[in-house]
Amino acid sequence: MSRFMRAIRPGLSWLSLICLYTAGLGVVLMTLIIGWQVFGRYVLNDTPSWSEPLSLQLMSWFILLGAAVGVRESVHLGLDIVRYNMRPGIQRLMDLITLGLICVFGGAMSFYGTQLAIGTWTARIPVLGWPGGIDFIPLIVGGALISIFALERFIDTLIGAPVATADETAQAEVL
Repeated sequence: MSRFMRAIRPGLSWLSLICLYTAGLGVVLMTLIIGWQVFGRYVLNDTPSWSEPLSLQLMSWFILLGAAVGVRESVHLGLDIVRYNMRPGIQRLMDLITLGLICVFGGAMSFYGTQLAIGTWTARIPVLGWPGGIDFIPLIVGGALISIFALERFIDTLIGAPVATADETAQAEVL
């Protein structure tokens, strides 16, 4: 299992980096679109109708991609004070339970997002002309990525492989 994890880790690192840069690009694009919307509304007196639904679509993408990267880099919210006051064996068990639940939650997001996308595909987003199911694609992809990254950390914790935290990774890059 350890050999398998070493083999797939570069691919998962690459995937995580792509997600991070895509999320960052989404934030920039959304900011530009909202800026154009404000300019159009107050200067041109003609609000672009496409700006709000497109901004919401971008926001869905960057939130869910960022959440997936947060799971992989272990920078998501947690109640660490309880964990740190436990013995190492209990800490490991708590980590496994937490990561298992995150994996299941991501899978459920992806599964139910797929059902929602299928159920709303024939509807249209009026201003953009896109199928309504497009709204749920970020939920499907984000949920799958959350599951994949949580499963990676779950396996690392299970086999006892050292998992670098985001702080340790940042310090290593500085040095």
